[in-house]
Amino acid sequence: MAAEATASSPALNPAHPDSYTVKRGDTLWDIASMFLKDPWYWPEIWYANPQVENPHLIYPGDVLTLVYVDGKPRVQVQRGAASQAGGTEKLSPQIRESALESAIPAIPLDVIGAFLSRGSVLQKDEVKKSPYVVSIRGQHIIGAAGNELYVRGKVAGVDQGYSVVEVGQPLVDPDDGDVVGYEGIYVGAGTIRRVGDPSTLFLTDTTREATEGDRLISQQVAFPARFVPTVPPRPVEGTIIAVTDGVSQFGQYQVIVINRGARNGLEPGSVLRIWQAGEKVADTAKPGRISANVRLPDEPAGLAMVFRAYDRISYALVMRATSEMHVQDIVRNP
Repeated sequence: MAAEATASSPALNPAHPDSYTVKRGDTLWDIASMFLKDPWYWPEIWYANPQVENPHLIYPGDVLTLVYVDGKPRVQVQRGAASQAGGTEKLSPQIRESALESAIPAIPLDVIGAFLSRGSVLQKDEVKKSPYVVSIRGQHIIGAAGNELYVRGKVAGVDQGYSVVEVGQPLVDPDDGDVVGYEGIYVGAGTIRRVGDPSTLFLTDTTREATEGDRLISQQVAFPARFVPTVPPRPVEGTIIAVTDGVSQFGQYQVIVINRGARNGLEPGSVLRIWQAGEKVADTAKPGRISANVRLPDEPAGLAMVFRAYDRISYALVMRATSEMHVQDIVRNP
């Protein structure tokens, strides 16, 4: 076993392994948490071997080993059989794309993909630019699975899949009262049968009635999957303004929306600590004094990692929950 980490090094997880073989289904957050007390310091201990193809990526079957260099912990990789094609040989574009896709993601992609493709939150520009339902074939007032919808706006093409989303309540930045987006209420899914003005969408399934004005959100969602957990480059303090499914309380692996974005230095991988906002309570216990309100301290409640940052808002996934969390709770640098 190697020497202990120096005081200036990131603190290791006391239960860290000496080596670990990466498994399918692992995420970078899982692995960073396995080796580190604070997983956002992963870039400081990762050794990117320049002799290895795609040195910043980790694949199922790779063996990660904790070593010490000048007394500081480093994690190095030995490529497993599944990623041998990503060694020192040049790869064809097709193989390279396959190798990149097989690398482990930073966070669970199924959760993120469902959030984005179902239109759980709609950007203001998204509402303005997205195709919308103008009528339901057969003069129906509402649409259900098996109905055809007439849609105006630009669609990708025949057989392309779309989610149908109702525009819900506005999302308001509590700092200035500006509307920064809208709640998206998932209606159902369908495919384009005809392109034109209007186009025709066939509803394949629904969870609620489709109506005129509903928006179409593409199910082909692109987003960076292989970012690394990091600390924001400058101090950030913001507020949770929405959570998926319109609930007020939430926990691990739920998506939250915060009123801070790229203009505040946030980017995919930025880790934020969630604080349960301290309540105001009446001080009625002290004798001889008129009751006054006292604000209780904020309490740490969990960790979240940003996976998409717009100018003014960001989407983040709750990675760790230690107590109840609510809309209007606070996020800060960890």
